[in-house]
Amino acid sequence: MLMASAVVWAFAVSAGLWIIWGYENSPGTAATPPALWPAESRIPRLSDGATLIMMAHPHCPCTRASVGELALLMARTQGRVTSYVLLLKPQGLPKNWKKTDLWNSAASIPDVHVLPDEGGIEAERFHVATSGQTLLYDRDGRLKFSGGITAARGHSGDNAGRSAIVSLLMQGETERTETSVFGCPLFDPSSECRTEQGGAHHATAGN
Repeated sequence: MLMASAVVWAFAVSAGLWIIWGYENSPGTAATPPALWPAESRIPRLSDGATLIMMAHPHCPCTRASVGELALLMARTQGRVTSYVLLLKPQGLPKNWKKTDLWNSAASIPDVHVLPDEGGIEAERFHVATSGQTLLYDRDGRLKFSGGITAARGHSGDNAGRSAIVSLLMQGETERTETSVFGCPLFDPSSECRTEQGGAHHATAGN
């Protein structure tokens, strides 16, 4: 009986670990951003340097790692890029709904500007659907990179996305221009990002 219990316990643990591993390594929906910077965007784009955008949900636990990777990226490429972190602000919610630890962490990074994305308008203009999606445009407004800058959900450390952007900014070239993005859906009412502060309110995101 003890042996049977041990087998059942081991199976349950293995199944749980497999589910966690699968979740952490399941990418979100990749963006299909415009090849040229959309003229209707209200994000200030520099004409004398590269511009980086990260779209994020302020309550996405996965995106904390993305912001951490952004800090490393900015430290490595000082003065070569201006970055914007746009935090989703669904219509009808209080102004402070977006002021989470993600906002504070991103705002503390030099040369990173944090802006609210009211109603997800900018995310829609850049065709972004997943928190943590990062886009790099050059001085002429041409898309150079699209993807995530973590290797899995909530995992910090060396990854292909951050390496690609650093290579583009430092050397002007890279082997990869797209990577998977790991984060919560921006506009899915059933997303885990919607459960932190009142599920009924979160269901309005993107509407």
